[in-house]
Amino acid sequence: MKFGRAIVFSALVLAGAAQAQEATVVRLTLRQHRFEPAEVRAAAGKPVTIVLKNADPTPAEFESKTLRVEKVVAGGAEVTIQIRALSPGRYRFFDDYNEATTQGFLIVE
Repeated sequence: MKFGRAIVFSALVLAGAAQAQEATVVRLTLRQHRFEPAEVRAAAGKPVTIVLKNADPTPAEFESKTLRVEKVVAGGAEVTIQIRALSPGRYRFFDDYNEATTQGFLIVE
């Protein structure tokens, strides 16, 4: 009987851990060298998955020094970017090919 309870308890703990690590999905579109939306939000302490659709015909390079990521996305393509769990804060990202006009922020709360 105790063995059965231990298995059920272990399963609940593992399910809770998996749920705690479930990523927040953030969707961005790059259109006319601008991110839409320019500001997105995610929960602190959870991984973040950014799905970026490049609606422009030219390639872009999603980059963020604070998020420690850079990823090229071809024109008309979509990429998925995995980000580690983050502390609360404001994280800047940009298109490295058009940094002057193409930037946004991930707000983690």
